[in-house]
This record gives sequence, structure tokens and C-alpha cells, in this order.
Amino acid sequence: MTKMSNTNKIDNSYNFDEIIDRTGTNAMNTDGFRQYIFNATSEMKFPFKDEEFIRMWIADMEFATPPEILDAVRERLDRRIMGYSQVFDPIYYEAVASWMKRYYDWSFPKEHLETSNGIIPALYELVEYICQPDEKVLILTPSYGFFKSAADHNQLELVCSDMLNEEGHYTIDFDDFEAKARDEKVRVCIFCNPHNPSGRIWSTEELKRVGEICLNNELWIISDEIHCDLLRTGKTHTPLAKLFPDTDRIITCMSPSKTFNMAGLMFSNVIIPNKALREIWQARHYGFKNPLSIAATQAAYVHGDEWLRQLKLYLDDNFAYVDDFLKTHLPLAVFHIPEATYLAWIDITPYAPKNVSLPLFFAEQAGVLLEDGGMFVANGEGCIRLNLACPRSILKEGLSRISRVLVDQKTEQKQVKEVPVHV
Repeated sequence: MTKMSNTNKIDNSYNFDEIIDRTGTNAMNTDGFRQYIFNATSEMKFPFKDEEFIRMWIADMEFATPPEILDAVRERLDRRIMGYSQVFDPIYYEAVASWMKRYYDWSFPKEHLETSNGIIPALYELVEYICQPDEKVLILTPSYGFFKSAADHNQLELVCSDMLNEEGHYTIDFDDFEAKARDEKVRVCIFCNPHNPSGRIWSTEELKRVGEICLNNELWIISDEIHCDLLRTGKTHTPLAKLFPDTDRIITCMSPSKTFNMAGLMFSNVIIPNKALREIWQARHYGFKNPLSIAATQAAYVHGDEWLRQLKLYLDDNFAYVDDFLKTHLPLAVFHIPEATYLAWIDITPYAPKNVSLPLFFAEQAGVLLEDGGMFVANGEGCIRLNLACPRSILKEGLSRISRVLVDQKTEQKQVKEVPVHV
């Protein structure tokens, strides 16, 4: 049964402690880590067997997709024909609109809603549709790596504005951000709200300033809000577009894919208020959808509230465990419980070995798969990102392994420094 803290009183109708075997399912988590993390083939060998790894890297969950969603998929399968599909039923928009109103007090006209097979493909397309060949893309760093990929894919120059890091608390360097937004060649800003990897929920004041800087300099904004549901209990999310109802230059990308562990169904919502851009999208975007994805996504918005409530409480306790563990075992590490996401961003600079690949170090020495700051474009040196959307038993083992090798590394460094030099 799910173990919760004294302050998190819930029933146990969903079992987040269950360990589910994902091998043999073509999961990136189990089968794709060599290629994704190490750019290697299946021939790459480690001191650990594949089944011995603790996996805390790719941003999907080790929790079962909610049964209400699985039931909806089964119901759609029972219709027995999986033919070409698009979103025709108005009930889908009503489900999305109701969710947005309940959680964010935000609404948008039905005609603004488009769908895509994931937010990453949408980023690639939107950047292509908005930008001319000699224009630039602006992002904040550290950044989700696919923001850079969207610029690279379209052969556009990437402009990075490093965020300020004050003992692990990240803020926007607005002077730098504004100076770079003034570049007449910067055409679009890809903005992460909430932020990945830091887990920041931007304040209303921060969001307004980002929007004003971009819009005053005639930039488009693509606001990636995929983590908007994954907040610490009691926190709230504000869609950027909600604060600027009079502009049509903010495109909002949302999806229940991370929220309900259904990323493999490849389905997201893209809210495009600009009519001309929407017409380009409709003319060039491949419109057919997986019928199971439509059914699952609609079910998530209609039936997902209670599962999400319990998930957030479980994640709250996971983050509290990490915070306590680090203070006890790795007190020099810099970590703040993030306001959003299920990802822990930890600065381990005082412990980390120098001039090595941290993902490779932890894979070989600890049997833990994780991502480091080098995978987040820039401004992430010395940091690792851990996926905490896992049963607590897995989390405990992963942290124990990480701590053990880092403490051993720190001890070895100290011993080397203390060796007397004879002349």
C-alpha cells in the first residue's frame, strides 16, 4: 500500500509503490538508454546487467497509467476498427476546456485548438512556420534539449540567455534576456512554463515581464506548458497566454502525456490564436491521429482528477525524502524541492569527479541511469537531473547508490590532497 506522510492523508485506491516490469515493451527507459544517453549501440557493456540498473533518466513515470484511461482505450478497442481518425467529436474540446477552466481559470475559443503527435514535433513545425532562414530562436538556459533541436532542425541560429543561479534558485536575467530579444533577427522565443529542469513556477510578475519583452520586440512566443499539471500540492500554474488576452502571438503547447504517463501515445494540444499561422498549420501539418490516443487523452481530462491528486501527494513525499536524504548524506549538494515537475535538479559539484561524463560515471560506478547538466544545452555544469516519478523503494536504492559513489569519490580526492610530497 502507498506509504504517505502524516500530513498527506489520502486513501490508497492507486498503488504508486507497485514495481512494474517494462522489459519487452520497446520502452525507451529500458531498451533505449544506450543510444539516447551515450550515443552508443546495444553492444555497449557495463559492470551492471541491464535489469540491475536504477533508471532515473527519461521523463516518463514508473507508475501505471490510470485505470480510467486504460478502460477508455479498451472501450475504443472494442469498437474493433482502427481506421484513419481525427478529432471530430465536440466532446473532446469540451473535456479540454473544462480541465483548463478548473485548474487554470483559462479559456480559449474552440477554433484555436489544434492537436499534434507530441509537443516536440509541434515545436519543430512551429519554428519552421514562423521563422525565415536567416532568423534566430531565443531560449533560457539550462533548457530542455529539444528546444535547441527545434532550431538546429530548421538550420536556425540559437540564442541562449543564461538564467541566474543563486544557491540553486533560478531566476531570469531580464537585462540579458531583453538585450537578446532586441536583436532584430530573433524571431521566436521558446519558453518553458513551468521550467524544466529547474522546476520553477514563474510568478505572475516574471511571466508578464517575459511576455512584455518578447511582444514589445515583435517576437512570437511558443510556451511549452507540458509540466503545468505536475505541481507540488497547493501550488498553481498560470498559462502565459492568460496574461496577454489581446495578443495572438503566443502559442500554448499542453498535453496530459507526462501527467498521466501516456507519452508513448504521442498526442498534445496546440492552441494557436493567430489565424494566419493556424491556416499554415492546417495546410501543412499531417492531421491524422491515433484513435487510441484521442480516447485516452479525452479520458484523462474527464476522469483524471483524483489520480492526479494522489500522484501529487506521493511525489511530494518523494521530494521530501530526497531533501532529507541529501541533507544527511550529501550536505554539500545544492537542492531545492521544485515547485513543479517530477524532476530533481541537484548540484553535486563539491562531490563530482572532474572532467568525466557524469552519466557514464554513475552508470558504470553506481548502476544508476541519469542525465546531467550537459544534456540541457548550457548553464547546467555540475548538476544532475533525477526522475522521482518512481516507487519509493526504487528512489531509496537510487539515492543510496549515488551517495555511496560520491562519498567514495570525495574521500579519494581528500586522500590524494593529503599525501605528503617528499623533495
